[in-house]
Formats: sequence, structure tokens, C-alpha cells
Amino acid sequence: MDVWIDRPELAQLIAARVAERPVVVLTGIRQVGKSALLRHLFPTHRYLTLDLPSLAEAAERDPEQLLREHPTPLLIDEVQYAPALFRHLKRSVDADRTPGRFVLSGSQKFVLMREVSESLAGRASVIEIEGLRGVEALAAQPPFDECDLLLRHGFPELIANPRLDAAAWLRDYTVTYLERDLRAILNVSSLRDFERFLRLLALRGGGLLNQSELARDVGIAVSTVGQWLSALTTAGLVVLLEPWFSNRAKRLVKSPKVYFTEVSLQTSLCGIATREELLRSPLLSALWETFVFGELRRAQQQQQGSSRIFFYRDNAREADFLIDRGGRISLFDAKWNEQPDRAAARALEGVIDRIGADVVDRAALLCRAANRYPISERVAAQPWQRISR
Repeated sequence: MDVWIDRPELAQLIAARVAERPVVVLTGIRQVGKSALLRHLFPTHRYLTLDLPSLAEAAERDPEQLLREHPTPLLIDEVQYAPALFRHLKRSVDADRTPGRFVLSGSQKFVLMREVSESLAGRASVIEIEGLRGVEALAAQPPFDECDLLLRHGFPELIANPRLDAAAWLRDYTVTYLERDLRAILNVSSLRDFERFLRLLALRGGGLLNQSELARDVGIAVSTVGQWLSALTTAGLVVLLEPWFSNRAKRLVKSPKVYFTEVSLQTSLCGIATREELLRSPLLSALWETFVFGELRRAQQQQQGSSRIFFYRDNAREADFLIDRGGRISLFDAKWNEQPDRAAARALEGVIDRIGADVVDRAALLCRAANRYPISERVAAQPWQRISR
């Protein structure tokens, strides 16, 4: 039986913005639950989806009439399919700035954010929606474990319905997304090259980005790699994590690390379809690192703080993730182990020595441990579920 998955922290964030602003815009990749979440949170709002070609055409042809026929408060889904509508939304909001009048969502971030910036600047609050948090997924399906998360995580439909063949669903998702959105936007002449690019990028997930090497392996120009990466990051499928530096640290790398925003999509692109394949794969640690990064990002978004996530690497030391909160530092390494030992903490110990213990508030290995416990005087093993504590 399918289940509704509660997302309390995200729901609280959205409700707060809707209570404050006349327009709230939700964006994010397809199938992360934007529409279902909005309809669940605002059942008394009228609902309109422009994913239907007839309604999109009507909204584009006569947006003023459409808004008269659908009074506020109004949810408009896939709003990017009617660019002409945004000018009329601006006019309506300028006449009446009552909070919560329009809640908009869309999956084509390229078009959506261009229209929002041109017509609704200063009038709209934008929230980037990502997939489920790990704790939300496990609460919805208690039999699931970390292997299930790496194979299904992020997409509510895969969590809510454990009967679905996740490998087939993710393959279909990749094909549909390529054909419907990215290929059209990028004007990709060779779908085969683009698919190869995606798969080779997935194999490099969690590693330093080398565009020249990637271009050589795919057989395309370096400039093309840059264009495609820019599109993936703008669409919200990929994140480039920048290295951290300060006056205390020298000889740091300059290249970013590349991560997929949904680890299950990366797992699928790497050709891993089953628990057995996952546990045998040399990519297991990299996929776990992608998952942990996603959890850190989601926690940061929902806390609405001013901190930023980086990674640390110099010629001898490395930390997977460094969070800088106004000069106070938290350090994390992602470890698949259930009980990492003191040897696993040496990398973080070295980074602490390098940047200075006086600025480091905490250092932890985010792992599958049941409880938090100290590994050394300065580094602890911490369950990934307690990532924000």
C-alpha cells in the first residue's frame, strides 16, 4: 500500500514563506514531490496545472482571463509553460500584496527562474525543493536501511511504493528527463554522447572535477562539457562543491568536487541495480559520500542559516566536508562503516592540526553507527541521522 510521506521541516519552511509573501515559488527537479506537497499543505487553495497543453495554451494566449477564472489563493503547477502569465501575475500582486495569493511550482528551472527574475523580483520568495531526507524515507518505510536509500532515495514514489522496480523507474526517469527537458534546452545533437557524459560523470561523483579528462573520455570538446555541466547545475541535478581556504592554509586545490543531488540517480547511472551489486561495488564509499552530502545540504536549507559547505584538501590532508559558520568550523568525513575506529579519524585529526583547533567546533565521522561515541579526543563517530545535531 502506498503511503504519504511527511516532510515536517520542509512543510514548516514553505508555510512560513506563504504566510509572509504574496508569491512563493517552488522549484526542483522532476518527481521530488513538489506538487503533492503543495496540494497536501494547502488543500483549500485552488489548483491549476499547466502540464496540460490545453491549459498552458490558454494561459499563454489570454492570461488575464485565466486568472479571472481561477481566483486566489491559487496553486499553479508547471508554471514555466506559460511565460506570458508572469507579467499578469506581477500586475495582480502589485494591486494586492496579501500573503499567500500565488504559490507557483515548476521543474524547468531555466525558464522558471528567468521569468521570476524578470517579472516577480522583490515580490516572490523562491524555495529549492530537493528529494526526501533520509530520516523521512526511513520513517515512511521502517524496513528500509541504508542500502535501500542508496538505491531508491530522494524520490518519494520509490519510497512510498516499495513494490516498484527502482532500477527500471530510474532508467525511465533518465530517458524521459533527457528527452523532455535537457536535450531540448541544450540542443544536444548526439543523445548518445550526452548519455555517455552523464554516466562517466556519475562514475566520478564525489571526486575532483577534471573537465579536460571528462571531455577526452566522452569524445567531446571541453567547452561542451562546460555547457552541459552548467545546465545540470542550473537544473538542480548536479552540485559543484568548492574547496575551502583561509590565510592559515596553503597549497589548497582549486578544482571543485562534483556530486549528484539524488544519490539513487547516480547509483542507477553507475549501472548498480541491486543490493548485492551495491555491496560488491568499489563505488560504495563514493555513493555513501554523495548521500551524506545530500543530507548536509537538506539540513542546511531547512535550518535557513548562513553557513556554507565546502571540502578541504591540501597536499597531505583531506576532509570530505567543511561547514563554515562565521569563521567557526565543523568537519565531517563520510564513512560507510558501522563502527569506524581511530585510524578512520586520522584524516580529520590532520585537518584540525592544519587549520587550528581553536576554530573547530566539532569533527565527526558520519556513519551507520547506532549511537554517537568518541573515537579520539577531538573526533567522534556520529550516526548520519543526527547530522544537524
